[in-house]
Amino acid sequence: MSGSRRHGGCVANEVVLSRVRALRPALIPTGRGMAWLWSGLLIAVLAFLVLYPTFMLLVGALTTTNPVVEGYHLSDLSLVSFAAVIANENVYVSLANSLLACGGGTALAVAIGLAFAWIVVRTNTPWKGLISSAGMLPLFVPPLVAGVAWSILGSPKTGLLNMFLAAFGSDWRVNFYSMPGMIFVFGIYYAPYVYMFTAAALRNMDPALEEASEISGAHPVRTLWTVTFPLILPAIISGMLLSFVVMLGIYGIPAVLGVPANVSLLTTYIYALTAWSPPLYNTAAAVAVVLMAVTGALVFAQQKVLSGRSFTTVAGKAFRPRALDLGKWRFLTLGLAIVYLLVVVVLPTLALLVAAFRKFLFIRNLASLVDPRQYSLIHFQKLFENTATIDSIVNTMKVAVITAIIGGVLAFAIGYTVTRTRAPGRRTIDVIATIPVAIPGLVIGVAYLWAWIGLPGGIYGTLWILALAFVARFIPDTVKALSTSLMQIHRELEEAAWICGRGMMSTITTVVLPLARPGVVAAMTLLFILSIRELGSSLFLYSSGTMVMAVQLLGFYEGGNLGVTAAFSLVQMAILAVLITITNRLSRGASRNGVVRSG
Repeated sequence: MSGSRRHGGCVANEVVLSRVRALRPALIPTGRGMAWLWSGLLIAVLAFLVLYPTFMLLVGALTTTNPVVEGYHLSDLSLVSFAAVIANENVYVSLANSLLACGGGTALAVAIGLAFAWIVVRTNTPWKGLISSAGMLPLFVPPLVAGVAWSILGSPKTGLLNMFLAAFGSDWRVNFYSMPGMIFVFGIYYAPYVYMFTAAALRNMDPALEEASEISGAHPVRTLWTVTFPLILPAIISGMLLSFVVMLGIYGIPAVLGVPANVSLLTTYIYALTAWSPPLYNTAAAVAVVLMAVTGALVFAQQKVLSGRSFTTVAGKAFRPRALDLGKWRFLTLGLAIVYLLVVVVLPTLALLVAAFRKFLFIRNLASLVDPRQYSLIHFQKLFENTATIDSIVNTMKVAVITAIIGGVLAFAIGYTVTRTRAPGRRTIDVIATIPVAIPGLVIGVAYLWAWIGLPGGIYGTLWILALAFVARFIPDTVKALSTSLMQIHRELEEAAWICGRGMMSTITTVVLPLARPGVVAAMTLLFILSIRELGSSLFLYSSGTMVMAVQLLGFYEGGNLGVTAAFSLVQMAILAVLITITNRLSRGASRNGVVRSG
């Protein structure tokens, strides 16, 4: 009897739920008119953050006035700046250098990231947790810090690696002030992007496809190249494209390793145009448009390559990714992971420690390297005696907090509207929020310069313009991170709240937001960390009163004080490490609370 009652209750509940689904609010907030108002508000905010600065960048490229002195006037539109760019062979050299450096770095990143993903997911290599952690650590190292560390290691005259080579009697020397040096540093530090995409794809791929290949007599290596990698091609291309686009917009590594060797990339060339006297803002805007066009073309090419092809690898039945038994070779893969960890984390950190604590970086021999009399805290004393250092740290924390709060709220609103509702215009909202993927950080800095320097309100030269630029720069990453969490929440939880009489906003605040809290914390943490690291967008937007750590660090390096630069690099890395540790604990706590509430 009780069973039939329960069955009847289930049927009744299903009937109620079906009615709720038919009548449920498809919009935010309820009501058709309010729904259009909500979508219009989001589109207006995104237009303010993304479309308006992009439009003003184009205006800047089509005018001949100095925005700092004269403002800008639509009546002065001309193609003079673009004509100057087209006629300038330095632009073509910088573009070719950018494609070569980023293309070579991407190839190395794909090789490293794909190898690590295969080792972690598909083999029985021991200590796979260590390998996975080693593969992700470079994400938390600011590009400028990475460039400084490898300049200390690979300087042709005073590099620590060359000192060791000479001590062991080798005539071979390394020189990281070169194109190969930039390619190497780009490749090892951006391999995690490829690793993240390909590891997830390998975990979701049915191993029966590989087993069928081997049953047919194919060698495991041939199976890897003809079955495994082709099936995860979308993930490989996505990771490859993301790495390439991110490298195109990086300023720190080319500034440290390329400029001393007179190897100009588009990012360093754009900044050089604004550093000349008088600054060529119009030409810089035109070159920035070229850089944006290149990245946009790459995003479009990815869509064309992947469209119309089937890469379905997840079947309806359950499966467990198999672990290939490597036998004795598993220790080789473990050794490769340890070598990577040493190269990408240990060596650069040691180089920074030596440069930061040593009185003079010139090292005569190995005995001098370990002489304690050569070490002191003098560089840290100089660092913190400079009031600009403390100001830059405080400003960075303020900007990061503002960015995390504003960006987190906006990303949640966009993610919920796009993934959980049938709001009108949600496709437009999604498209505009994705546009910054194709806009490098340096270009966003130039765009915000043109967008705000001539407008009333006094926002230019404040911390707010930095925060708004960071929100626009990273909104695609934040929305993607939050949307993943939102899609994991079953709609029946919201429907149950509606049955109990809850409204849309009450349901969001009492049901959805608590359950999505781990994703929200993770997304805001990501924004916080990325804001601390960001250099490209800051270069054109800071003022003497809004100096941030990344720009201050670049100033120390360009001033020739390598010891203070290394000391500040360690301080920045320590701050990031502490913040990541704290937020990881907060995220785990939020995850446990979410599980308790959902239970």
